[in-house]
Amino acid sequence: MKIKIGLVALLATINLFAVTVGEKPKNVVISGENGGLVKEGKAWNSDMLKEKVYVMFYVDPDEKDVNEAFSQALKKKEYRKKGAFGSIAIVNLAATWKPNFIIESILKGKQKEFPKTIYVKDKHKVLVKEWAVGDDASNILIFDKNGKLLFYKSGKMNENDTQKAFQLIEENL
Repeated sequence: MKIKIGLVALLATINLFAVTVGEKPKNVVISGENGGLVKEGKAWNSDMLKEKVYVMFYVDPDEKDVNEAFSQALKKKEYRKKGAFGSIAIVNLAATWKPNFIIESILKGKQKEFPKTIYVKDKHKVLVKEWAVGDDASNILIFDKNGKLLFYKSGKMNENDTQKAFQLIEENL
C-alpha cells in the first residue's frame, strides 16, 4: 500500500511540472551555464511567448530530421505574411554525444540563414526538467498569443498531427 501511495504522489508531482495543453506553462529562463540565445548569448525567457502564435521545436540534435516534413510544410505556409507568427528552435545539447562546439557552430549558421527564427541552446535539459518535455526526442509545441499551449507532440508528427497543428495556428493568428 505504501508503494502505491508513493507512486501516486510521485506521478502527481511530475504532472505539476509537465506542460499541459490549454494552460500557460510555468515561466522558464535559460541562461548562463544552462545556455541561452544563439544570436546574442543572452537569456531566453519563456515569458516572451506572447503577442504572436509561436511554433517551438525542442530537439535532440540526433533527432533533428524526425519532423523535417512538418518543418518544410510549415515554411511553405508563410504564416509570417499572414499575421503575428514566430518560430523558436531550442536545441537540447545535453541529449547528444556530439560536441557542443560543433553544434553551436551549426546553430550560428542556422541563425544567419533564418534570422527570424529564435535559436536557443539548452545545455542542461532545462525544458526537460522544468516542463517535462520529451528528452532525446523531437518535440513540437504551439503557443497562442497569450502563451497558452495549444499543441504538444513528442516524436514524429503524423498527417493528423500536422493537420491539427496547422488548423490551430490558422485559428489563432
